[in-house]
Amino acid sequence: MTPGSSHEAADGHARSTSRPGVPPCVAEELPDGLVVADAEGRVVRFNAQAARVTGVPRDRAVGARLEDALPLEDLKGNRWWPLTDPYGGLATRTGQPERNLLLPGGREVLVAARYVRDVPLGPVRRVVVTLRGTEARRRTERSNAELIATVAHELRSPLTSVQGFTHTLLTKWERFTDDQKRLILETVDADAKRVTRLIAELLDISRIDAGRLEVRRQPVDIAAAVGRHVHGLTARGLPPDRFFVRVGRPLPDLWADPDKIDQILGNLLENAVRHGAGTVTIEVAPTGMPDGEKGTAVTVSDEGPGIPEESMGRVFTRFWRGSTRGGTGLGLYIVKGLVEAHGGSITVGRAPSGGARFRFTLPVGAPAYVTQGI
Repeated sequence: MTPGSSHEAADGHARSTSRPGVPPCVAEELPDGLVVADAEGRVVRFNAQAARVTGVPRDRAVGARLEDALPLEDLKGNRWWPLTDPYGGLATRTGQPERNLLLPGGREVLVAARYVRDVPLGPVRRVVVTLRGTEARRRTERSNAELIATVAHELRSPLTSVQGFTHTLLTKWERFTDDQKRLILETVDADAKRVTRLIAELLDISRIDAGRLEVRRQPVDIAAAVGRHVHGLTARGLPPDRFFVRVGRPLPDLWADPDKIDQILGNLLENAVRHGAGTVTIEVAPTGMPDGEKGTAVTVSDEGPGIPEESMGRVFTRFWRGSTRGGTGLGLYIVKGLVEAHGGSITVGRAPSGGARFRFTLPVGAPAYVTQGI
């Protein structure tokens, strides 16, 4: 590959607009850096994102040799382009998979390359390179590592308890009274449910992150669902006057996934009870959606200390904890994913009493055969 003169660089840039491939206007809109080199190994396209990722000005890159515009090295210090030799070598090669490479100064970038031939096994006519910074991947890796550490920590305690109690029962069964056995088994049952809940949370997170969360829509009476949850909390010993439910009617017919609606309500109500104080107010009312369709809004407010203003932007992120009162910090992240999977939205703010106020809205979401009257 021979570096071109300034005249050649300008000519190469001009010719790049007429070459087949990604139009210049589209290339500038790509989220990744894009570099295209011609059959002679000169750079003919270098979009703005490529300039940002590499720190190389576009006017210096266009017309230069590919290995000069992108002086990449692998993690062992080998110069990348002479090592891979895109224009030579086996004619069956189609490119290079994405990998970590180094720019001068040791900055890491993710690089992938495609070798374009006019005919199979023919000479390489273009080398198309994509560039991405490693920051997003590192954030994902850190987040996944934190998730694994958190789940492992949360699982250790109940599993240790289950193992200890079952071993004790098996080895000393005759020494315990029936009441003692019942207490031990109730503890084991509670810890087993905790493990099941943690595993379910982990599966939900993986589906949300992968965009594979399925919503099985059915008619849902959300006011009745709220009543069931309040009844369940009072049955566990909370005073009935701790809750106030207000339903604005008529409510539109809501089609949603009943299990996921229960999960959303359960998480928000338990969150209000655990981290809030005073009366927990649940309001259910009809509302309009941004697209003009009908929807349902549910608001859960408490009279506790509320959420600091500077923390509200982090409430729905992984591992956010409003207080030190236990929890994995995953519940509200999952709630947001479940609401958005229904096409709804959720917000957090300050209640009139000063406590936390969560409000989520859901579209009616009726299937086509319902809206068409079939």
